[in-house]
Amino acid sequence: MKTVIKYELTINKAIRSALSYGTPDEQLNEFIGYLGRHIGADRIYIFEDCWEKNITRNTYEWCAEGVNPEIDNLQSVPMELIGWWYDLFEQEKNVIIEDMEDIKETHPDSYELLSGQNIHRLVVAPFRYENEISGFFGVDNPPDTDSIGLTLFLDMMSTLIISMIKIRDTHNKTNRMARFMGYAAFAQIYMFIHYINVQTHRYEVIKNADNGFEDTTDDRFEIHIKKLLKNCCANEYLSKELAFADIDTVEERLDGRASIVSEFYGTAFGWCRGRFIPVDYDNDGRLLHVIYCIESIDEQKERENSLLSMAQTDLMTGIYNRGHGESLIEQSLHNKVKGMMCIIDCDEFKSINDTYGHLVGDDVIIAIAHTLQNVCRKNDIIMRLGGDEFAMYFPGVTEKKNANEIFERIFKRTEKLNIKALGDRRITLSLGACFYDGIADISYDSLYCKADEAMYKSKKQGGFCATIYEP
Repeated sequence: MKTVIKYELTINKAIRSALSYGTPDEQLNEFIGYLGRHIGADRIYIFEDCWEKNITRNTYEWCAEGVNPEIDNLQSVPMELIGWWYDLFEQEKNVIIEDMEDIKETHPDSYELLSGQNIHRLVVAPFRYENEISGFFGVDNPPDTDSIGLTLFLDMMSTLIISMIKIRDTHNKTNRMARFMGYAAFAQIYMFIHYINVQTHRYEVIKNADNGFEDTTDDRFEIHIKKLLKNCCANEYLSKELAFADIDTVEERLDGRASIVSEFYGTAFGWCRGRFIPVDYDNDGRLLHVIYCIESIDEQKERENSLLSMAQTDLMTGIYNRGHGESLIEQSLHNKVKGMMCIIDCDEFKSINDTYGHLVGDDVIIAIAHTLQNVCRKNDIIMRLGGDEFAMYFPGVTEKKNANEIFERIFKRTEKLNIKALGDRRITLSLGACFYDGIADISYDSLYCKADEAMYKSKKQGGFCATIYEP
């Protein structure tokens, strides 16, 4: 979770920094430059594909100080040199090379191309337009950190980069009709596209998705968009989106920006994103025309939620992993949420592994996790610390009577566990607990140590013993 938040903050700051520049090319260069400086990589780059010529071109590149630029040498890279990348992209996977020597034998052409640029490791992700791969962006020699976290970061950037590229393409058109046709080319991305005169509020419909909404004869955008959003926007988001679509304030909100966006949940299309894009200005420098468009981002949201869930979940048991569980408990302590911390350990688990094998040991861990999960209330926090050890935080539980009731439920449910491979052998737990009064400042580590000390006292007793920490 911390990794996700860190990357979200970095991307948001990169966007703000990029929008301080005037042209899309400058914005794209600043965007990847900001990310490169804050990630600590050697290079960040964007390649755009030309399928007609079967080549890919390096169109944007940032290099750290002392790193040789490669952009001039990579303007016509044959796609077959990295054909296996595209195979992974088609499987909705990213390219992760932890050590360049790993591909020396399997992909010698790619190895020669990459190692010649002094690349030792890299992570690359595709971006798509009209459901087709249209290029990729990547990071050369990133810090030796979690590659899954970095791929999550790149996936978060995908839609943003393709949007910036399309805004650049539109910006490069030389007249209104060319711009109009350029936005019409977005028809595969956007469900609704409107071309609006900000000063007169008159509009033209470039695309209107067929979702049961009947086009009206209203020639003022504010009347049209109110009917459109009432038809396709969930009620809880309606007032926010109507405020976003206010054409009277759009010039002020777009000031110096390449676009502004707002996300909402749609009744017909799931998650959607509305976007205003400036088109041109009058002789006095006042905003004249904008594009307002709506795209479906439901698949992107689903993918982001899936990646976020993977980052937060212990893959074996399905409960929170240590990193995410700790962050939730730390947040509770920071907010002075009183409660009880428990550390739970399976008795003689090593003996189970040694006697019955690791697969049976895994079954035991999963069964305990599900048992603890069934004891939890909605706001309780449960995580696997690792091995056979678990931690739980029960908000609002600060008295021994309530604590003992929880211990009894945990032990009784565990007594009923029946794992065939264990035969008559039964699973027992040792538990240590510590109260937090919601008043004093206390760290997660301090609370954990107290509950862990109590758990080891229970261990000495053996067999469904619970101890509450006493100073």
